[in-house]
Amino acid sequence: MQSIVWTGRLLSRALWNGITNYSTSCADPSLSRKREPHILSAVCGFPKDFANARLRKGQFGDDAWFSAKCKAADVIGVADGVGGWRHYGIDPGEFSAFLMRTCDRLVTSGRFSSTEPASLLARSYYELLENKQPILGSSTACVIVLNRQTSTVYTANIGDSGFVVVRHGEVVHRSEEQQHYFNTPFQLSLPPPGHSGLVLSDRPESADTSNFPVEDGDVILVATDGVFDNVPDQLLITELTRVQGERDPIKIQHVANSIAWMARNLAFDENFMSPFAKSAQANGIHTVGGKPDDITVLLATVAF
Repeated sequence: MQSIVWTGRLLSRALWNGITNYSTSCADPSLSRKREPHILSAVCGFPKDFANARLRKGQFGDDAWFSAKCKAADVIGVADGVGGWRHYGIDPGEFSAFLMRTCDRLVTSGRFSSTEPASLLARSYYELLENKQPILGSSTACVIVLNRQTSTVYTANIGDSGFVVVRHGEVVHRSEEQQHYFNTPFQLSLPPPGHSGLVLSDRPESADTSNFPVEDGDVILVATDGVFDNVPDQLLITELTRVQGERDPIKIQHVANSIAWMARNLAFDENFMSPFAKSAQANGIHTVGGKPDDITVLLATVAF
């Protein structure tokens, strides 16, 4: 019963996000006049542990996300808090949530460059470091900026969250995982005093960046590793192709829900040879099944 209530609340929140994004984009007549691109987005996700998870705005478990707009750009992003901190009495979700909330504020206020998502991540991270109340933990992150004036997407990815862009049923752009070694991604960190030498901590400037032009109808998926570790590429591409050129926020939301449900179900399938299990075996670790994890899906289409 608890999981049903959780699901209803999460999907309701996700649906409202999709509708408000759509309304904001279409309300500005200058966008259609200039035929500048904009993003129509929807979000869905699930915490790994329903029983102990708290329902918090912009979060699914230790995952966090944001979707924001300013005059020059549409921006979406995800961050995945490193769950291991919980063993030390630290809430892993606070670090990732701070990163995404700060990115949201900086975008909405126009205090960022619409061609430099890595700088947006860096500024958010340095604000976290300077916070009067220390926010300890670690997080991966992926941010996508659609610059409306140049019809170009700029990306920054650190760790194993990431993005996929599908056009006419084919992957035309995607992020690459940044790993120190198997199952140990690059991450932004703020360790407790005296533990800095024992904790992996990568600088935001080490984020992998890219940029590329977008076309009307392109589909963009930004997600945490709970999706990519459990859903094979072909299944993802099939789902993403369903919203090629879609402008109806309800239909975009439906596919976002479908991907999140699929990832959730496969994550707890002990007999499924998941992408994570295949990667583990390639690294000499014998395992079968999905990888239970928090799941965040940010699904967007590009419309001119």
